[in-house]
Amino acid sequence: MNKKNELLFFLAGIVLCSVGLFILFNRVHVGSGFFGGFMGTLSIGRFSFPSGLIVVPFIISIVWMFVSDSIVPKFLTVLSIILIVVAIIMTTHFWMDTMSMFDWLLILVLIFGGGAMVAKVLFTDHGYDKKQTQKEIEQGKQINDLQKELEEVKKKLDS
Repeated sequence: MNKKNELLFFLAGIVLCSVGLFILFNRVHVGSGFFGGFMGTLSIGRFSFPSGLIVVPFIISIVWMFVSDSIVPKFLTVLSIILIVVAIIMTTHFWMDTMSMFDWLLILVLIFGGGAMVAKVLFTDHGYDKKQTQKEIEQGKQINDLQKELEEVKKKLDS
């Protein structure tokens, strides 16, 4: 495959993969359910507590950080932010529309077929290194031949 065909193959793979992902993302819906639980509670394992309590450690650590120069409030602020992000992720729900088997297979073929086309172009050994080393070997032989001829000419001139 020459360079022009590789570029077309790569671009066709990108287009196929993009179309497949576009169709898939149009079929997927995202939502959240009252902070992950029932009536505004966040449930982690068997424990559930009101979702507003997640912000309390963050507020306390921010106030404490302005009052003190200690490392503890900074650590608690980072921990509170991580807890808030985890709570948001835990409350996110994904669901898909009902679709026929043909639609599902079409989406999969577009995504993985396009990805395979892109991967083939990216991970194929194009042989540029081999061509380069062969050229270097040929040039080295020519240089050696020229050096031998030069030595022979010098010997003839000296004698």
